[in-house]
Amino acid sequence: MSRPTDQADAATDGNGAYAAPAHDPVAERFMAMSDVITPNAVRVAATLGIADLVREGVDRLDDLAARTSTDREALGEMMRHLTVQGLFAQPEPGVYAPTELSRWIESDHPVGMREFLDLDSPMGRPQRAFAGLLHSIRTGGPAYAEIYGRTYWEDLDARPDLSRAFNAKMAKQVSEIAADVAKTYDWSGVGHVVDVGGGTGTLLAEVLAAHPSLRATLVDLPAASGGAGRLLAEAGVADRCEIVAGSFFEPLPAGADVYLLSTILHDWSDEASRAILRRCAEAAGEHGRVLVVEHLIQPEIRQGISTLNLILLTTLGGRERSLEEYAELADAADLRVLRTLPLPSGRSAVELGAVLPITAEHDTP
Repeated sequence: MSRPTDQADAATDGNGAYAAPAHDPVAERFMAMSDVITPNAVRVAATLGIADLVREGVDRLDDLAARTSTDREALGEMMRHLTVQGLFAQPEPGVYAPTELSRWIESDHPVGMREFLDLDSPMGRPQRAFAGLLHSIRTGGPAYAEIYGRTYWEDLDARPDLSRAFNAKMAKQVSEIAADVAKTYDWSGVGHVVDVGGGTGTLLAEVLAAHPSLRATLVDLPAASGGAGRLLAEAGVADRCEIVAGSFFEPLPAGADVYLLSTILHDWSDEASRAILRRCAEAAGEHGRVLVVEHLIQPEIRQGISTLNLILLTTLGGRERSLEEYAELADAADLRVLRTLPLPSGRSAVELGAVLPITAEHDTP
């Protein structure tokens, strides 16, 4: 006995797959928005490097399955779907050709989308945590451990290959803002800077090279700062930089003029960010400064930031924040915003200083 035709039947394409009613742009937009198959199939294709193989001439299904160590029939189903979507062309049965869309998941595409979508990379792997988005929305915390059984940072510790790839990616991102920080901030009165969570030293190398009288200390965990000595030496500034193994949740070297937090706080919850800022404030004392380099969310909603914030939430429990939100975090650490410097890269440098106690001579009757 067949079940009666209902509204769900009207939303299928005759093969059991959901499809928008013909000539209904709202329905088409909704179906595209709610599709879960295509985004995952694109990521699997990126992970397997199929676009690279097809471009190289490995274009037959049998050969693709052999080169990617996948099941031929299952791969064929996925390729059929991606061909319908236009990611690949199919000039004849079982043979595939590249398209302008598949170019985007080739390894040498200038935007670097394959690395971002590769589910085995430190950038793509967190996207599986989106399956736990409901957990993040209900709790306000990350979903990564719900999917993988350990936090993102624990995952990096357990996977040296992921850790190396993550550090390389972070160094590349920092290199895009290093010159901005070196040139835009006024370093003339600074004798000693501590780069808190400084990783491979990419940012410090740029700052030290631009300011020969400056001394520096790089603080990070050994797994993150392992390549810093070599990079600083290659930049010719190693003699002016000490590398200290440590965490920004622990006491930091005290007495420096500036404590630099570059793209650190967005990875952490408000509670953790307050703890990091307190450590910086303790070390900076009354006269030191804390320089926070981050994207600042503007009042208008921007798609890129909202997408990034969902990634940060599900992966780490962090988020990009507005200047007002950073001011609130700073206040909890007895710091205040002194000034904000827009950087050419689109980020901003927010300078924080100690909230000084009011002395008797400043008191009003």
